[in-house]
Amino acid sequence: MPAKAADATEAGREMRPETVRVWDPFVRAFHWSLVALFGLVWASEDLQALHQPVGYAILTLVALRIGWGFFGSTHARFGDFVRSPRTTLAYALELVKGRAPRLLGHTPLGAMMVLALLVSLIATGASGWLMTTDAFRAVHWLEELHEALAWLTLLLVAVHVLGVLAMSAFHGESLIRAMVTGRKRPL
Repeated sequence: MPAKAADATEAGREMRPETVRVWDPFVRAFHWSLVALFGLVWASEDLQALHQPVGYAILTLVALRIGWGFFGSTHARFGDFVRSPRTTLAYALELVKGRAPRLLGHTPLGAMMVLALLVSLIATGASGWLMTTDAFRAVHWLEELHEALAWLTLLLVAVHVLGVLAMSAFHGESLIRAMVTGRKRPL
């Protein structure tokens, strides 16, 4: 046993765990499956036999994640991390000042990104699905909208990745590792 742990145990104090579980297996599987599927759907744009089923798989994942956002584990629930615009703005201002607190789950800004990505994925998938229907099969504006939404989603993904890297540096904790292991340092 390391000296610090032995000293704390001898003094009768309870040791804090090195890490705590934050992201459950479903959240992690959803996240990394979505990463892979989004890359595949992007790469298969000209292969509709692959593009469409992968798009439907993404919509299915998103639907499952929305359900998990209401009935899942603590940090997966929207009620745990979605905050009001006022709270989100206050957090952003504290971040600019270098004083934003570290949180176990999503930050208010991270929550807004989660919601933006979910809405963007739904809109992209729905517009893609509409293009397969008889009523909208050859509608040019819908094709343009679908493509614009796909690019918007890709932009949001890029901002998300930059935000993860920035917050990892800001708090000295790898958020990518946390999404692999499900664990973070306790507060």
